[in-house]
Amino acid sequence: MITAQPGGGPTVLRILLGSQLRMLREVKGITREEAGYAIRASGSKISRMELGRVSFKERDVTDLLKLYGVDDDETATLVALAIQANSPGWWHKYGDVLPDWFQVYVGLEEAASLIRLYEVQFVPGLLQTADYARAVVRLGQPGAAPEEIERRISLRMGRQELLTKPGGPRLWAIVDEAALRRPIGGKEVMRAQLEQLILATEEPKYTEVMERLSVESESPERSVDILSGMLEEVMDT
Repeated sequence: MITAQPGGGPTVLRILLGSQLRMLREVKGITREEAGYAIRASGSKISRMELGRVSFKERDVTDLLKLYGVDDDETATLVALAIQANSPGWWHKYGDVLPDWFQVYVGLEEAASLIRLYEVQFVPGLLQTADYARAVVRLGQPGAAPEEIERRISLRMGRQELLTKPGGPRLWAIVDEAALRRPIGGKEVMRAQLEQLILATEEPKYTEVMERLSVESESPERSVDILSGMLEEVMDT
């Protein structure tokens, strides 16, 4: 679940603009089909625009606002918002390895104040080391070329930078104990990953809760003990 805050990237700006356009249309009692006709399009395109799923043409926005009876000042503000919403996010350069649906998710991460995660198979991507992430990608994409794997890792590391930015989101992650006992990448990779998780528990913006195999939940403080115990097990093997 992602709780959005203002000042986000283009994904959130598109959603905000689309929501405003929908409100203006409904206040005037105009159907999607009628609005679509005004911009030489279909009602389904209006639906996609109002949901923030497509980019906005300035001409379309201007024509819709004229149809909705919006004054010049508000029109100028909303057209400027449309221009900002059309700016590509940093993740767009990874379009070759990033599905459309996940581009929306990454865009929402950019505007989040709080990100909640629950993982049962692997350490969450926002907490993975590069080597652990590489091992996970190879498991999921066994036929991927080395260049593609590295681009996927670069994208994942880029997403993690969001958490260290001023004003970035807080992270609440619940991780099943089984995910931490699964030997991904070998002993050294798991050791480094567990060490990073322990360091993350010291960050005030991160909250990690380990869900044990036989216990429904654990406190964040207990999570550190679990991680430390697992690290000792890895080091002793």
